[in-house]
Amino acid sequence: VASPAALVALSFSGAIGLTFLMLGCALEYYGVYWPLFVLIFYFICPIPHFIAKRVSDDSDAASSACRELAYFFTTGIVVSAFGFPIILARVEAIKWGACGLVLAGNAVIFLTILGFFLVFGRGDDFSWEQW
Repeated sequence: VASPAALVALSFSGAIGLTFLMLGCALEYYGVYWPLFVLIFYFICPIPHFIAKRVSDDSDAASSACRELAYFFTTGIVVSAFGFPIILARVEAIKWGACGLVLAGNAVIFLTILGFFLVFGRGDDFSWEQW
């Protein structure tokens, strides 16, 4: 059973990650909002897992092709989210300091998403599947 403390901790870490992302965009020294496009990666990151969970009939199997494909797509999304600000900094669309803040925000947000699935994804009485 997930505790309210776990939910508060996940909310706090998500807020910290978004703060890093906003600092990378909104500080006057950086002043460019291109890094906000990583929000798209945050939203599409859990979609392969949801699809694999819905399509997969046998949840007792140690490995299934659908689940492995979902892991592959999720890994591609996460790597793309980390690569996007590096490419923006490389072509000088954003400054390297903004890139560092966005990468720190990415790390915190993706760890928060992973924590959400570890806490609420067990399939017990209190899980994200009820929401």
